Amino acid sequence: MSTVFDVEVTSTNQLRPAAAALDPLIRDYAVESERLRTLAPEVVAAARRAGLFRMAMPAALGGWEADPLTIFEAIETLSYADGSAGWSILIGNATFVLAWLEPDVALELLGGNPDQCSTGVFAPLGQGVPDGKGALVVNGRWPFNSGSPHADLFMAGVRVSDDGVMPRVLPDGRYDLRHAYLPRESVEVLDNWFGAGLRGTGSHDIVVRDARVPEEWTCSPLFEQPHHDGALFRFSFYMLISLLLSGLPSGVARRAIDEVGERVVTKRRTGPMSATVAEDETAQVAVADADALVRSARAFFVDAIGEAWATVTRGDRCSLRQRALVNSAGQRLLRAGIAAVDAVAPYAGASSVYNDDPLQRCVRDLHTVRSHIFYSDDNLKRVGKALLGIEQPEHLL
Repeated sequence: MSTVFDVEVTSTNQLRPAAAALDPLIRDYAVESERLRTLAPEVVAAARRAGLFRMAMPAALGGWEADPLTIFEAIETLSYADGSAGWSILIGNATFVLAWLEPDVALELLGGNPDQCSTGVFAPLGQGVPDGKGALVVNGRWPFNSGSPHADLFMAGVRVSDDGVMPRVLPDGRYDLRHAYLPRESVEVLDNWFGAGLRGTGSHDIVVRDARVPEEWTCSPLFEQPHHDGALFRFSFYMLISLLLSGLPSGVARRAIDEVGERVVTKRRTGPMSATVAEDETAQVAVADADALVRSARAFFVDAIGEAWATVTRGDRCSLRQRALVNSAGQRLLRAGIAAVDAVAPYAGASSVYNDDPLQRCVRDLHTVRSHIFYSDDNLKRVGKALLGIEQPEHLL
């Protein structure tokens, strides 16, 4: 049992209240996190105590293995308080990938502490060469390791190569691409995160040199089935990524709309006797439209993830269409959030241009998230192909 302020976290239905209880602390440290370029230690410690870094981890490993709506709403709540906090904590939940390791191996990596957090990059930018003794010798450099200053486990995408040059080709014709877990002592964190947005996420590069990684510490979640058969792990790997990411744009966009709404009711453009900005009809239309955009996109995501959850809780696997819709809904949330925030932010006036202004952070954070590979047009093309019945590799949905 852990306690966050006055919330005792003993079950999954307490995760969102725990996230809400952290709101004052996260807001208090938002500017400090940006100054540090990583999440403030006080926020990290509180999130650990609340178990918020293990929301998607298998219950057999000490995680909550929470239902999708609980995970989504907890991350949404954290992101409403501050985008960098929401992002850092959702990335810390990369411990869900431990479900693809043998359970005893995963427990060994956790060392009896399920409140460890993970970071890493799925792209196979490094190389692993078998040493002939059951391990890979891993070398490489990976950017964008969010939460790296406080991460306990690092996960890096590697190309397995027998000759140290060309990737190994497996019997099914695909390259041997894996995610390799690395302990902190094997990783060098380069202090080079100076982002336009999400400035408080510590998304530094990491470098690994000749680290010996037991092969049982590696997995291929895009192509393999997890070792846990809970309903959550009947979701595809991409669905789980969409689930973790989608609460952030929903929470940040809602915060931005609320910030503008609070300011325009008292803000006057030309003097104390002029009308408030809230009385401006164009402002009224912009806020109404932005609100509807975000609410509609959120409803789409909740509907898509709910239909998928109903399928897996019956013991079935999701259809390609269901997987595509979860992916599409996640994309729509970010795109709607950006459109909404860009539409309403100008009505807040010049005060919002300062870096320490919450509305300014909302704008910067959402535009920075847009650069993530999940939100690429290539990903949305795969959604369209699935909905049109065009054949494609299913592991990418």
